[in-house]
Amino acid sequence: MLLTWSGIQQRKDTWQDGVSGTNCPIPASWNWTYEFQVKDQIGSFFYFPSLSFQRAAGGYGGITINNRNVIPLPFATPDGDITLFISDWFIKSHKELRKEIETGVGLGAPDGILINGLGPYHYDNAVVSGGITYQTVNVESGKTYRLRVHNVGVSTSLNFRIQSHNLLLVETEGSYTVQQNYTSLDIHVGQSYSFLVTMDQNASSDYYIVASPRFVNSSDSSKSVGVSVLHYSNSQGPASGPLPDPPMESDTFFSMSQARSIRWNVSAGAARPNPQGSFKYGEITVTDVFVLHNRPAELIEGKWRTTLSGISYLAPSTPLKLAEQFNIPGVFKLDFPNKMMNRPAKVDTSVINGTYKAFVEIIFQNNDTTVQSYHLDGYAFFVVGMDYGLWTENSRSTYNKWDGVARCTTQVFPGAWTAILVFLDNPGIWNLRAQNLDSWYLGQETYINVVNPENSELPVPANTIFCGALSPLQKDQARRVNFSCAPSLMKTMKLIFIGFVVSLLGNFLR
Repeated sequence: MLLTWSGIQQRKDTWQDGVSGTNCPIPASWNWTYEFQVKDQIGSFFYFPSLSFQRAAGGYGGITINNRNVIPLPFATPDGDITLFISDWFIKSHKELRKEIETGVGLGAPDGILINGLGPYHYDNAVVSGGITYQTVNVESGKTYRLRVHNVGVSTSLNFRIQSHNLLLVETEGSYTVQQNYTSLDIHVGQSYSFLVTMDQNASSDYYIVASPRFVNSSDSSKSVGVSVLHYSNSQGPASGPLPDPPMESDTFFSMSQARSIRWNVSAGAARPNPQGSFKYGEITVTDVFVLHNRPAELIEGKWRTTLSGISYLAPSTPLKLAEQFNIPGVFKLDFPNKMMNRPAKVDTSVINGTYKAFVEIIFQNNDTTVQSYHLDGYAFFVVGMDYGLWTENSRSTYNKWDGVARCTTQVFPGAWTAILVFLDNPGIWNLRAQNLDSWYLGQETYINVVNPENSELPVPANTIFCGALSPLQKDQARRVNFSCAPSLMKTMKLIFIGFVVSLLGNFLR
């Protein structure tokens, strides 16, 4: 397995990114320590296992990076900080799901929606049986809490809402936003949002917290709603009444209009005291343009694969970054096309040749029938436009060139496009991928190789694991986790976890 740190930019340190193009997998019974600095960042992020569909089995957790004390928040300090993970859930194991998509069988509607791995709350006898463990969020009347909500699911967009409460959006994936109230918000796979929620109700009862599927063409989708409980300390009874209504499923423009309404707070400071908007991205000349087309899974060389611009990524046995570091030829090619080529789809290890400090425009054109999310490691990019139909040169006239939000994961609606701008100032090899696990697993990814001529990247870590062509360099670990005895395993895992947390916190506090 590997862990990747979604949204953590790993400045000049691709070695800690934890994806197949930068790291060899950690073998079973081995341990490996990540060491990184969250330099020049604030915000709400999460980590998860990046290989072999493992995220569908769990293994995720939150990462909160706070402002330095000398930089004020652009809102009053909340009375509490709460992290919520919302995710689709399937009865089948991640291995079974993986085998099915390999044979061309789609995932279909999820069997349930979980909130912090629990639920749903027993809100309807006809839908949910009793005795299910559900999430309870304990709050006090009159106080305001910051809720950090992450969609860590497999492939389902989720609408998040709290009965009788407004969601004041303040941050997404490291950027403070213009503060706007929402009654609900669509959160797509891999996305993270921070809301301020004031406990301003009369506490005559508890209240429902709801995460429900969006854009799922199934009559059973209503049965997979995730429900937990917002419990006031002075509550007079259980939550009651119908669940708060979701947006109309037939209103295809609602979610896009909502996404367009999310703007960057250009007057707020974040990791640095200067305003976020001091980087005037709309005034920078674009140097490279990539129009990336996706398609539904198709048979390529007898196997079901997904593609970006007609190329399905093939992960080599030697990670790209190690191959570059040790001059191993033939592992990858710097020939990813900047537009759809007039040729049959193919399987290849083709990488984007990025120019250091270039300002790049990337357009994601979604030719699939489902919402897709795309993520770029190593960077925050500016989401400057989205619309239905085909992107053209004239589409640039609709771009937001002033306060488009900076983030690391963006949604692309079916039959639509989304445009982003990114400044390639972080040297390394960085993963550009679909966050929907089925699309990602079948090959919808590539990497951007950014080389600084002054070679400013951090050196290869002393604990690097070697594989593929570099396997002869690997030395056996002196100590391994002992799987032959459960008590010994638990003790060892506790020590590893404690060491991991201490290391992580130490780097956060530097």
